[in-house]
Amino acid sequence: MSAAADARRAGALPVPPGESLLSVRDLRVQFVRRGAAPVTAVDGVSFDVGAGEILGLVGESGCGKSVTSLAVMGLLPRRSSRVSGEVRFAGRDLLTLPQQQLRDLRGRELGMVFQDPMTSLNPVLTLGTQVTEVLRRHEGMGRREARERAADLLRGVGIPDPARRLGEYPHQLSGGMRQRALIAIALACRPRLLIADEPTTALDVTIQAQVLDLLQQLVRESGTAMVLITHDLGVVAGLCDRVDVLYAGRVVESANRRDLFAAPRHRYTQGLLGSVPRTDANGKVPLTPIPGSVRDMLPWADGCAFLPRCHRGDDACRTAGIDLEPRAGADAASTPPHRARCVHPAGLDDAPGPAGAQPAGAHAVARPDGAEVRP
Repeated sequence: MSAAADARRAGALPVPPGESLLSVRDLRVQFVRRGAAPVTAVDGVSFDVGAGEILGLVGESGCGKSVTSLAVMGLLPRRSSRVSGEVRFAGRDLLTLPQQQLRDLRGRELGMVFQDPMTSLNPVLTLGTQVTEVLRRHEGMGRREARERAADLLRGVGIPDPARRLGEYPHQLSGGMRQRALIAIALACRPRLLIADEPTTALDVTIQAQVLDLLQQLVRESGTAMVLITHDLGVVAGLCDRVDVLYAGRVVESANRRDLFAAPRHRYTQGLLGSVPRTDANGKVPLTPIPGSVRDMLPWADGCAFLPRCHRGDDACRTAGIDLEPRAGADAASTPPHRARCVHPAGLDDAPGPAGAQPAGAHAVARPDGAEVRP
């Protein structure tokens, strides 16, 4: 880390006692539609992330993971979106922060790896210009020092011949190289909070493992807090400390990694785990897909959004205001409490269901590089 970065970290605003580095409360995001009711993409999401901690946000495409991350970073279009709730970073509410102050934080204390590597880089600027811009603005580096540091960053994310690549434009790079360049830019100033939205999607398995190890090293060595958005449960099992499962814009289950894999409480979480190949099953355990399809974001009746796809659902599940709460002594006593937004939590109030619908228990899953991971 540079002397400028050391000084910046030393002078950073402290986290108020009793607060996490990032604290999100009742975050709601709606998208405005002309002549029609707004679409609710995120509905009351709350979570905390402390320094040196990795929180995983998992769920199917369209469940609100990426919209949540963009709302936290203040990157949603102002005219077409309505954002409410509270997003506190080191004691400051990012939703009410003036735009200039928010821009100063982004790239310096807040970093983000975007999901789409093909469109996130500026096509008319060289890679070197885009990486060094962050370093020169936020770290106060000169041109030569910034270029040397940029080459080191590209080398660290597995881009070969980084000095030459700095002079190339995005269209000259493969999708995987663009994704690695985005990761290098996000890590340039060693941010206090990193949001990584599917950071390994466009990478081959060898580079995926290298990037995941790099992210984990950043968190452990510099105390960075990370929100990892992914659909890959192998990545979650090997990297995250805690996991929040999202469905239809809501957190439906929240637990530490080991508890979630060992005893999932929500039927949707069960379905996610049941659809993942197990490395310890020797091909003898069939995959169990979740029936039906993801609900849309249009206005929905009260009750559990997963009800149409759940084998255990009944009239009680149509009740408004199902809370995300621990349902038993062991769940409440765990750290953090194991919470599920379910009237009939799995393993606590069970009824027979389709084959494979019951909790599979803690089992081995595969990381992207094929390595076996046991939560």
